[in-house]
Amino acid sequence: MRRFDLPGRSPVIAENGLAATSHPLATATAVAVLREGGNAVDAAVAASAVLCVVEPHMTGIGGDCFAIIAEPDGSVHGLNGSGRAPEAANAAGLREAGFDEMPQNGPHSVTVPGAVKAWETLLERFGSRGFDELFGDAIRYAEDGFAVHARVARDWQRQVAALAADEGAAMHCLIGGQAPAAGSRFRFPALAGTLRAMAKGGAKAFYEGPIAAEIADTVQAGGGVLSQADLAMVTADWVEPILTRFRDHDILEIPPNGQGITALILLNLLEACGAGACPPQSADRHHLQIEAARLAYSVRDHMVSDSATMRVSPADLLSDAYTERLAAWIDRDRRNAGLRVPPAPRSDTVYLTVVDRDRRAVSFINSVYDSFGSKIVTPQGGVALQNRGACFSLEPDHPNEYGPGKRPLHTIIPAMAMRNGRAEISFGVMGGAYQPMGQAHVLSNMLCHGMDPQAALDDPRLFWGEDGVLEAETGIAEEVRGELGARGHTLRAAENPHGGGQVIRIDHDSGFLIGGSDPRKDGCALGW
Repeated sequence: MRRFDLPGRSPVIAENGLAATSHPLATATAVAVLREGGNAVDAAVAASAVLCVVEPHMTGIGGDCFAIIAEPDGSVHGLNGSGRAPEAANAAGLREAGFDEMPQNGPHSVTVPGAVKAWETLLERFGSRGFDELFGDAIRYAEDGFAVHARVARDWQRQVAALAADEGAAMHCLIGGQAPAAGSRFRFPALAGTLRAMAKGGAKAFYEGPIAAEIADTVQAGGGVLSQADLAMVTADWVEPILTRFRDHDILEIPPNGQGITALILLNLLEACGAGACPPQSADRHHLQIEAARLAYSVRDHMVSDSATMRVSPADLLSDAYTERLAAWIDRDRRNAGLRVPPAPRSDTVYLTVVDRDRRAVSFINSVYDSFGSKIVTPQGGVALQNRGACFSLEPDHPNEYGPGKRPLHTIIPAMAMRNGRAEISFGVMGGAYQPMGQAHVLSNMLCHGMDPQAALDDPRLFWGEDGVLEAETGIAEEVRGELGARGHTLRAAENPHGGGQVIRIDHDSGFLIGGSDPRKDGCALGW
C-alpha cells in the first residue's frame, strides 16, 4: 500500500475493460471504443492513431509497429510491423561517401514505414472495425486541434532547430518558427487529410498513389533512395514470440530483428545472479541489474539483426549454458571494467496496452524512433518519416549491416507475461535503448518485490548515457549512489527521466484488471 501523504497515484482497477497509454486523449479513445462494443485490437489501433496526432514527436504513421496479442483461449500471436531498408540501400556507397556510421537523421535514415500496414493486418485478423470507424478521434484532433500536454511541449521545444531546417517540418510542426507551448491548441490539417484518405482507402491509400509518391519524392530530393516500389512491397508479418521463464511466468517478446531478446537475456541473468533477493532500492540490486544489462546489451550489439542474417539462434542465446557463461562475468562486489558498454543514444516512443471484457490482451508499440524521426515531414501530406535506418551498422560484414530490403535492429518491444497458459501481465517500457532494462526493472518490481503495476512504474531508475556514465533519477538515494561509486561505477544525476511505460495485470482470481501508467509521461490508465 502506498503512502497517501506523498505524491503518487493508485493503480486503476476495473472489470469490463482497461486501457493504459502515454496520453490521456488516447486512453479516452481506447476506452470509448471498448464501451461502444469494440475489442482490444480495435481500441489499440484507434488509440495509436490518436497518439500519432497528439504525440507527433514520439510516433506517427511514418513509423513502425510491433504487437503481441493474447486471445482469451490462451493463444498468442506476434506481429512484426517494422519496415525494411530500400532495395537500393548500399552500405559501401555510404562508406565511400564518408560515413563511418549510419546517419542518425536525414534521407539516408528513412526506412519503409510499417505501422499502417501493421494496423490493417491486426484489424483484418482480430479486429471488428475498420479505419473508417476507428480514425474519427484522430482526424478530429488533427483538424480541430488538441491541447499540447506538458511532457509533449517539453520534448517538442528541444527539436525546434532541427524542425526548422526541413520545409515540411517547419510548415506542419512549428508555429512562426516556434514549438507550441504547453496548454496551447495545435492543429495538423495536412495530416488530417492523409488520415481521411486512409480511412476511406485503407493501407493501400498510404502505400500507393499520391501519398506514397510524395514520400518517395521527398526522400529522394534529399539524396535518399527510398522508392514507391519499396513502399508498395511493405509487409507486416506474423511471428512466433520467443520466451524465457521468470518467476513462474513465461515472458514473451517479438523475435529479432527486435531487441526483445535483450530483455530476456537480462532476465535470465538476473535470475542466475539472484538479483531478485536483493531489497528493491538497494545498491546490490542496482549493481547487479547494471552489470547484467551491460552483458545483455553487448550481446545485442554484436549479434542481433534481421532474423535472416543472424548467425546465432535466439534459442542458443537464451540457453542455460549461455546464461551461465555470461553470468560468470558478473562480480557481485565490483564493476567489470573490462566490459565495453554499448552507447545508449537518446530516443523515445509510445507504448500502450488494452485488455477487453473477454480478456483479450494487446501489447502494442508504435514509433518514429528519434524525436520526429528523420526530421523530414512531407510538405503536402504532413507525414513525419522515421529514422529507423539509424539502427543499422556500417561495419562491413556485421549481421546488422545496412543492406537492401533488410530490417534493422529494432528498439521497440511489446511484452507479455503468461502463467498457466493465460495472459497475466501486458506491459512495455518505452525509451529507445532503455526498453529492455526498463522491462526487466518493472517486471522484477512486480514479480520479485510484489509491487502493483503503478508502484512498479513509479520506482526510480538507473541507466547509462551515451558516454557510459550511469544516470540516476532523483528517487535513488545518495547513500545508494555512494555505494555504487565505491563499486567502480561513475554516476551523475539524470537530466531526463528514463523511458515511460504502461502495465495491465489480469487478476484471474478476482476477475479484475489492474493498470498503471508511467508518471514520466502525460498518460493515464482508465477502465470501467
